[in-house]
Amino acid sequence: MKKYLAEMVGTMVLVLMGCGVAVSLECGTDTASVVGTAMAFGLAVVAMAYTIGGISGCHINPAITLGCFLTKRISAKDCGMYMLFQVIGAFIGSAILYLLTTNSGLEGTGANDLQDGVSMVGGLLAEIFFTCVFVLVVLGATAKTNGATNNFAGLAIGLSLILVHLVCIRYTGTSVNPARSIAPAVFQCGTALTNLWIFIVGPFVGAGLAALIWKIVEPKEAE
Repeated sequence: MKKYLAEMVGTMVLVLMGCGVAVSLECGTDTASVVGTAMAFGLAVVAMAYTIGGISGCHINPAITLGCFLTKRISAKDCGMYMLFQVIGAFIGSAILYLLTTNSGLEGTGANDLQDGVSMVGGLLAEIFFTCVFVLVVLGATAKTNGATNNFAGLAIGLSLILVHLVCIRYTGTSVNPARSIAPAVFQCGTALTNLWIFIVGPFVGAGLAALIWKIVEPKEAE
């Protein structure tokens, strides 16, 4: 159970810190709030990678878990349990944030939604493409067949998540993580809940593409 609980705690911290900063900075189209929110999510991942990485691998994202399952790094049982506890952790983080915001005159829980002028197709494509890039970085950085890159995996993954947020916030607020989207949408409701399927389907499809790409380019085991 330790690795499942670690995933729960890690996802809770990611959602609380990342979405919390998005709410506090009123993340929109201004540069400061976008950069601040991107940094928050990336730094949360780096912090958790070096906190629980040795326990569970620090997926804290169902899309990453799916990518690891498709590349045969984890079992079907662990895949399902990781995803379950990630969502539970996200709900705990969102509940804490909701409690804070409703008692502080702030609105929202940092839920993902289509941004102004972005179509349903545009949002879905953004989530697919950017999740693919992010999960591919995770698979490459943590691969035992890819030299010594896994020594710096936490930093590489966190920095790549910052980059993904900087690009994708303008389209969807950046999910690339179904757990991060599900819980805040339930608390926030409205169009965030209506469009939630985009932030589940898109990341999972992107993770599948990343796993396929990694299988093609993955180095051979050293003899």
